[in-house]
Amino acid sequence: MHLEIQIEELRAELRNAVDAGERRQITAELEMLRAELAVIAADQDNTIESVPPL
Repeated sequence: MHLEIQIEELRAELRNAVDAGERRQITAELEMLRAELAVIAADQDNTIESVPPL
């Protein structure tokens, strides 16, 4: 839930960002949080293998 709130806050910041550098930074942070949320969701669904492929 905490990650979802952070994502929504960053999305709001992105809508209001006027500087290109700030937009890139916010976009990068959003991508990282979305990836982290996807990993957590996949882990809860047991769709992540615990052993990396060879």
